Amino acid sequence: MGPWNHRTLEVTHDDAEAIVTDEWPAHRGIGDENTEDRTIYHGAQEWVQANVHTNTIEGFWSLVKRGIGSVYHAVSAKHLQGYLDEYGWRYNHRGDGRAQFETLLLRATLPS
Repeated sequence: MGPWNHRTLEVTHDDAEAIVTDEWPAHRGIGDENTEDRTIYHGAQEWVQANVHTNTIEGFWSLVKRGIGSVYHAVSAKHLQGYLDEYGWRYNHRGDGRAQFETLLLRATLPS
């Protein structure tokens, strides 16, 4: 599992300034010379270092798991990226002033 995580993150974190993980061994060494690798040690009862924490990603995965389990019940590997894109969009727009459906309708009517 460790090498798969590293290869995937090497491709997808090109512009990240920092990667924050917990102490799971597969997360070690994810950062590169351009990316700071910060670790939160949950096993030592550490939940935050100054303004560094893993709550955001844990909240996102909680939303994804609840959504897939309650709405779709199961997801195939073929369609997983589409579901993750949907929930990523929902999570990134959770604080918008207008309803998410209204936002989608407005964007659909914009000229390309």
